[in-house]
Amino acid sequence: MTIQIRNPLNPKDIDSDAHLPTDSGDFRIAVTTDDQGFEHALLYVEGFSQSVNPLIRIHSECLTGDAFGSLKCDCGAQLKKSMRLIQREGAGAIVYLRQEGRGIGLEAKIQAYNLQDDGYDTLDANLALGLPADARDYEIAAKMLKKKGITRVRLMTNNPLKVNGLKDNGIAVSDRVSHISGLCATNRDYLHTKKIRMGHLLDVE
Repeated sequence: MTIQIRNPLNPKDIDSDAHLPTDSGDFRIAVTTDDQGFEHALLYVEGFSQSVNPLIRIHSECLTGDAFGSLKCDCGAQLKKSMRLIQREGAGAIVYLRQEGRGIGLEAKIQAYNLQDDGYDTLDANLALGLPADARDYEIAAKMLKKKGITRVRLMTNNPLKVNGLKDNGIAVSDRVSHISGLCATNRDYLHTKKIRMGHLLDVE
């Protein structure tokens, strides 16, 4: 049976903001499209905008880690941990940026994986492909937080570039909260490269 909708709603008149129950707890999810057409998500706890200094995670998309549970990185574990911590806190948000592979895209990321299979580390694999070590930008993340009235945060990250990226775009970072999760034998070299060659604040020994 086909249901006829005589007066369909105009999507432009409806906010892309809805309730999202998860196995980590109840969130709301809002979506913002940037100038290039990429859709970024804000996963937040109801009422978090009333918190003057919420717990925030800026998380770049990682299909292999977030969806498939890859052990080559710590991304999936970091995402799940941030969801649990924000629920425990009762105030906060995850800005989920569609910047796969540190901004180089999924296909290039898998090409870099192929080089890593031959012994390249994650940084040299990007450079061998003629790509930047990290192509991410945090302007859209700052805009999404400001849209919810957030201008001061405690940021869960080990990456100083994320702290500076928010500060450069008008978000005060009152505290960097160490965010280490998912360490295993498979990703130890990956994390060591992030620490030694990319300046991440990690204790991976």
